[in-house]
Amino acid sequence: MAKKTFISYKYDEAQELRNKILQKLGEDAKYYQGETSDSPDLSDASTEKIKEYLKDMIFSTSVTILIISPRMTQSKWIDWEIEYALHEYKRGYITSRSNGIVGVIMKVNGSYDWLKIHGYNIHGTSTVKYRHEYLYPIVYLNRYNSNPEIKHCSECDTYDFMNGSYITLVDEDEFLNYPNYYIDNAFDKSKQFSNYKLKKER
Repeated sequence: MAKKTFISYKYDEAQELRNKILQKLGEDAKYYQGETSDSPDLSDASTEKIKEYLKDMIFSTSVTILIISPRMTQSKWIDWEIEYALHEYKRGYITSRSNGIVGVIMKVNGSYDWLKIHGYNIHGTSTVKYRHEYLYPIVYLNRYNSNPEIKHCSECDTYDFMNGSYITLVDEDEFLNYPNYYIDNAFDKSKQFSNYKLKKER
């Protein structure tokens, strides 16, 4: 079943990847609630007007796709969009639910190593950590936060890749190959958000 999605991204850096994601969604892209070529020009709008406009787009969605790019944290809006997506808000008789969130790591110069730190666990299996300086606190504090902890291996203290964190981080190539798999996983976790220690504030 298609999910209503919102894509949070830094416009001058990740627009091409945003377009690739919409193309891969195919028919499901009609459920995308973010900005399009028909969206109003808000370049001269007040902060409050922009916030209200973003709230309107995010309110009815169930999954936020966050494009993680090298200068993402320089955006004025992305961390606010994530905060709004995680909160429950009431409008009239309708209350929004916390969105599921999946982070898509943008490939830069053919690599993801600008964000990833590779290592090995005690079994010799490869592991990955992420450089926090490229992530908002609201992102990395919603990593490794399953409650109770969901771990792939108790001996090496390795969290389950898909469900050990509320926000799963996945490479661009992998996401583009299986977008619905990752969107559905994020949605499923939003239905069980009490199983995660969510950080909802920026």
